[in-house]
Amino acid sequence: MVAHPMSAERDWQWILPLLLSLAAGYVDTAGFLALQGLFTAHVTGNFVTLGASLVLGTSGAIAKLLALPVFCVVVIASRLLSSALLRRNLPALKIVLAVELTFLVAGTVLAICFGPFHDGDGAPAVTTGMVLVAAMAIQNAAHRIHLGSAPPSTLMTGTTTQIMIDLADMLRGPTAQTDGSGQRLTRMSTNVLAFALGCAAAALLYARFGVWCFLVPPVLAAASLCVRANAKGD
Repeated sequence: MVAHPMSAERDWQWILPLLLSLAAGYVDTAGFLALQGLFTAHVTGNFVTLGASLVLGTSGAIAKLLALPVFCVVVIASRLLSSALLRRNLPALKIVLAVELTFLVAGTVLAICFGPFHDGDGAPAVTTGMVLVAAMAIQNAAHRIHLGSAPPSTLMTGTTTQIMIDLADMLRGPTAQTDGSGQRLTRMSTNVLAFALGCAAAALLYARFGVWCFLVPPVLAAASLCVRANAKGD
C-alpha cells in the first residue's frame, strides 16, 4: 500500500520534533554530567549553576559565562543562513540540520579525545562545551524558524505549563477554548516524554560508558536529517 502524500508530510512533522526533543534532552544531560554542570540546550539554566560554582568553588564558571553569548551569536548566524538559503530556494531546514550534525560530530570527537573533563575551566572542556552549545543553538533556531507550529524541542517549562492548562480546560468540559486542545496536548506530551527519555538515556549511558555516550547525539541528528530529507517541501 502506498502512503498518501499528505499523510507522509504529517508524519515527518510529528517525527522530526520528537527526534529533536530526544536529542536535546540527551545532549543537555550528557553535557551537564561530563562538563561540570554545563547546560548546552537550556543555556539560561547556566546562570543558576554559575552562581553555585562561584559559591561552592567548583570549576566550570568560564563555560557557563560563555554559553549564553555563544548561543546568541549562533542563533543569529543560523537565522541569517536560513534566510539566505530560502532566498535562493534551497532546502534550508535540511542544510541547517546538516550543520547541526557537523557540530555534534565535532563535539563527540572532542569529548572522546579530551574527556573525561575533571577541570571544567580547562580549554578542552570549554571548547567541547561551546561546540555542543552551538549545536543546540542551531537546533533551537531551526525549530523556531522552520517548525514554528511544533512544540519546542528543548526548554520544557513552557510546554509543561501549556499541558497543565489544557488539562484544566478539558476538566471543565468542552468549550470554545478546548477546540483542538486534545491534539495539542498529545503532541506536547509526547515531546516532553521524548525529552525525558533523552535525559534518562544520557544519564544511564554516561554512568556506564563515560564520554563515549556522546556517540549517540550524532546518530539522532543523522536520523532527524534523514526524516527531513525523505519528506517533500521545506
